[in-house]
Amino acid sequence: MPVHFYNQETDYLPKGRMKIARWIRQTIHAEGFKVGEVCYIFCSSENHIGINRQYLGHDYYTDVITFDYSDLVGRKVVSGDIFIDPATVDDNAKQLGTDPAEEQLRVIVHGVLHLCGYKDKSDAEAAQMRHKENYYLARLAEME
Repeated sequence: MPVHFYNQETDYLPKGRMKIARWIRQTIHAEGFKVGEVCYIFCSSENHIGINRQYLGHDYYTDVITFDYSDLVGRKVVSGDIFIDPATVDDNAKQLGTDPAEEQLRVIVHGVLHLCGYKDKSDAEAAQMRHKENYYLARLAEME
């Protein structure tokens, strides 16, 4: 099944989408799952906070919201919708002193890691998530 990229109320779409889609599929396979349908939706900050308020009851800006439709136990299929606010990702990159393009990629893999069952609420979970993000970012850098 495919990995899709869409945008809503923004012109942003990541460069190299075919390579990114292959990387996401490889990440899912490396985690021991099959690829279902994974949709990345890049949207405006206003749209993103609206989703955060309506579906999660949170009244703050965030970089990524993941809706998980995966069946990790039965069919072992990863599927979901990952909403990314590129403006918030860029703001976070400035605050962290990181490259905005790399931060966008980090958020892209972060969302799919959530679909693979990783959490980030506790310090230990967040550390494991960061480790996995770094690992898969390195794998992307090695891809041709």
